[in-house]
This record gives sequence, C-alpha cells and structure tokens, in this order.
Amino acid sequence: MIPEVTAEDLKAALPGVLSAPKTGSAVEFLCFRPDYGQRNFVSELTVTRAHGIPGERWGSAPWLKLPDGSGHPGIQVSILPRRVLDLVWRDGENTLHPGDTFTCDLDTSEANLPEGQLLVVGTAILRVSEVWNDGCAKWKVRYGTPAYDWIRAPETKHLRLRGVLCSVEQDGVIRLGDPVEVLR
Repeated sequence: MIPEVTAEDLKAALPGVLSAPKTGSAVEFLCFRPDYGQRNFVSELTVTRAHGIPGERWGSAPWLKLPDGSGHPGIQVSILPRRVLDLVWRDGENTLHPGDTFTCDLDTSEANLPEGQLLVVGTAILRVSEVWNDGCAKWKVRYGTPAYDWIRAPETKHLRLRGVLCSVEQDGVIRLGDPVEVLR
C-alpha cells in the first residue's frame, strides 16, 4: 500500500503548487461521471447551460440543489489543479480518481480566478462559481486527513487547493488538450 501524503509533504510542496501557470494550461483527465463512484475518462465532453454535462449525475442527483430541487448551476463543472492531484492521488491503481470534470496545471486561487471569472475551454465558456469546493468527506477517506485539512485550512482557503467549481456560460465542447484560457 502506498502511504498517504503527510502534512509535511503538503507544506513543502505548496510553493510548487502556487507557481502553476495563470492561464493557457491544457485539459487533462477529462472525466464523465454518470453515477456515484463512476468515472469514465473520455476525449471530449459537451457542456451546456441547461444540462451541465448531459447524462452526468448533476442532472439527476446533484450534491447542491436550488430551492426547486434542480442542480445548482455553480457546480456543473469542476476543475482540479494538476499539482494538487499529483500530491494526493498517490495510488491510482487502488484509489478512485477525485472525479473532477478535468484537471489542468492552473493556478485556481481566488487571486487568479475570482468569482465570476470567465474561462474559455474548447468552444465552451465557463464562469467561476461562488460555490467553494471544500472537499467532501470522500476526499478525506480517499486521500487522508492531512490532504483534507490542507485544502480546508483557514490560511489556505483563498488558494482553492481543491480547485474551482464553474457554471457553463456558453455551450460548447471541451477536448483533452484544449487550453484553459482566462479572459482578462
């Protein structure tokens, strides 16, 4: 069994995580999640304002809902920084991938991607949500208490180490390798 990442490992790695590119990073690990615990890695995904990622769990069982019971649009797409994934997902053979829509080597901090920031990815436009990705209990079980505490700590919260959640602003197609461009 591969040991979990330690608090010391995470602290030492933080400068490297924070030096991620501000824009232009390629989409990696494009993930379609049809149901709980299911991960299908694909080469492209269609995203829409109305349905998020058609056929994905957001449409049938979102973890955050509006008062009418529909999925909160701010959780349609999730982006995980690749440097964080590399730190915590040490046993890719036996530990489930986090399930984020995609991973990329990108600075997801509030300073770089404030709420409302637009991102062009493929032919889609995404808007950074007001919903903070705090890492659910599954993150703690899969990647360990130090990884969970690290992303939730008051002193790192603004860094959004767990990544960002987005709504779909413009329908489009996202493909592996597409650059993630921050609109300034």
